[in-house]
Amino acid sequence: MSDERKKKRRSFDDIFDEIDDLMRRFEEEFEDMERDFEDLLKNAPTKEGPYYYGVRVYVGPDGVPHIEQFGNIKKEGRGKVIISDETEPMVDVMERDDEVWVVADLPGVDKDQIKVSATERTVSIRAEGDKRKYSKEVELPAVVDPSSAKATFKNGVLEIKFKKLQGSKGSVNIKIE
Repeated sequence: MSDERKKKRRSFDDIFDEIDDLMRRFEEEFEDMERDFEDLLKNAPTKEGPYYYGVRVYVGPDGVPHIEQFGNIKKEGRGKVIISDETEPMVDVMERDDEVWVVADLPGVDKDQIKVSATERTVSIRAEGDKRKYSKEVELPAVVDPSSAKATFKNGVLEIKFKKLQGSKGSVNIKIE
């Protein structure tokens, strides 16, 4: 085998070693989260449900994997569990060319029960239906023009699109279509 071929073989092996290491770390983190969740339920105050707890795994723009929790069960300090009346919805934020998109899952509420406001760097989402309440403050990956926001709500999914901005505008409320 030539030296060039051996070098390529080693770089492929390195890539697979990195993937194996990443998968091992994910497995360890999931096992830790599973133990934490079991502890949460053991130490939870007695309160009527529903209970929502979930995780989202994604790779950020920096190339680093992130694990984000959502729902209405939170762990505060050593073993103290807080079950909130408000659920933190799962939210995706995507940056594309000259736009930033925010997509939030808000099942169980109507369009007129959702309040959205934004600044150049954050979006605040609040919703209150008959049986569900949602609240989430989202940090944006780029400076946006809050007055350029276009929001739609369909089948429990809120989608907001912003144009990126080079200046400063302040805070605005957003109408959902």
